Amino acid sequence: MQVKYEWRKKEKSIYLPKNIPEIIDIPQFNFITIQGEGSPAEGIFTDNIGALYSLAYTIKMTAKKMNVPPKGYFDFTVYPLEGIWDINDQAKACFDGTIDKDDFVYKLMIRQPEFVNEKFFLQMLAIAKQNKKNPLLDQISYQCFTEGLCLQMLHLGPFEEEPASFEKMEQFAKEQGYRRISKVHREIYLSDARKVVPEKLKTVLRFQNKKS
Repeated sequence: MQVKYEWRKKEKSIYLPKNIPEIIDIPQFNFITIQGEGSPAEGIFTDNIGALYSLAYTIKMTAKKMNVPPKGYFDFTVYPLEGIWDINDQAKACFDGTIDKDDFVYKLMIRQPEFVNEKFFLQMLAIAKQNKKNPLLDQISYQCFTEGLCLQMLHLGPFEEEPASFEKMEQFAKEQGYRRISKVHREIYLSDARKVVPEKLKTVLRFQNKKS
């Protein structure tokens, strides 16, 4: 009997870092993604997450039940939600050091196993659209990302306190001879914010850097 692949056990260095900064090299991975803008407090943000998870579980469960599974198939635990965060061009043009959440632009994503290629993604998307009449499914795409050389750490606590963690990360990068490429960053959500109090939230923070 095939053992389920669990990212929490097999990929601790990528998804379960310590709450101190560290350098890591992230290879290419496949994702299903959806883009959005505005405050995460808005309903569309939650709706985008729902659409992504709807497709992610369609992929997992459909592949598991197929008489002829895709090449390289293995059972797996659905990967955590991730987000790439930036601010819009207008906010960048008049940036004064403060950020209005309404100026956020983001790309939400859920990583997929290696056997999920673009062709299989399109097949699963068609099935998901048949089962769930959700117009946001039309906005989901399949993309490959190679983050490369990054700095990451585990942030413990509310999202509003992330700047303190980023300050530690940037100071560590400077001490180690690295430089942050841009203010764009990635977050990996290890906790369900609907079920966990802010003080106990666990979020992986990561940004790309290079040698100074």
